[in-house]
Amino acid sequence: MHLAVTGASGKTGWRLVEEALRRGHQVRAIVRPNSQIPEGLGAAELIRLDLGDRSALEAALRGCDALLIATGARPSVDLTGPMKVDALGVRQQLQACQAVGLQRVVLVSSLCAGRWWHPLNLFGLILVWKRLGEAWLEQSGLQVTVVRPGGLKEAENDLSQQRLRFSGADQQRDGSIPRRLVAQVCLDALETPASIGRIVEITSSSEAETTPEAPATLAAWLA
Repeated sequence: MHLAVTGASGKTGWRLVEEALRRGHQVRAIVRPNSQIPEGLGAAELIRLDLGDRSALEAALRGCDALLIATGARPSVDLTGPMKVDALGVRQQLQACQAVGLQRVVLVSSLCAGRWWHPLNLFGLILVWKRLGEAWLEQSGLQVTVVRPGGLKEAENDLSQQRLRFSGADQQRDGSIPRRLVAQVCLDALETPASIGRIVEITSSSEAETTPEAPATLAAWLA
C-alpha cells in the first residue's frame, strides 16, 4: 500500500515509518516544517507542511491508500496545545481525507482517552481532547481504527519477551508498552479488516506475567 504517516518525526511516528517500509509499503512521511528528521525516515518520501494548510495536506494525502495519524501534543506551557493537536488537528486531517477520497485511517490515541480524573489531564486536559478527536473520526464515515496504547516506552531490548494485552474501549487503566510494538499493531490493524470501527487498547508485559491463553496478535484477538 501507499501510506501517509503524520507526526512522522515523533518517537512513535518514525517507528511507524520504519515498520511500514519493512513490510514493503510506500510511505509519505509528513512532518512539521521545522521538525528534526530521525534516521528512520531515510527511505520514505518526506513532506514538510503545517497541518493547518489544507491544500498542502490534501496534496500530500492524494493517491495514498491509508493514513496513520501519530500526531500528538508535546508538553508545553501552552495548555491549548492538546486541543489544537489532538482534537482540531485530527479533525483537519479527517476533513482532508474526505476531500481526497482517502477512506482508511488508523489513529494512535492513548489509554484512558476521555477520562476526566487522570493526572495526564493536568497537561491541558489532553485525554479529553484525545477523545474528542477519536469521536470526530468515528463520526466521519471513514474506515477507522483507534489504537490506544498504555505508557510509551523507548526500550527495545526485550521485545521478543513482550506479550500484548488487547482490550476494547475503557477496559484498561494502566500499563505500558514499547513504542515499537505500538507501531507494529497499527500496521497489523491496516492488514486486519475486522479492526475497522474498533477501539483497541494495548499494553504489554513479559511472557512470565501473561496467561498462556491470551491472544498473541491483533487478528487472533479480533477473531
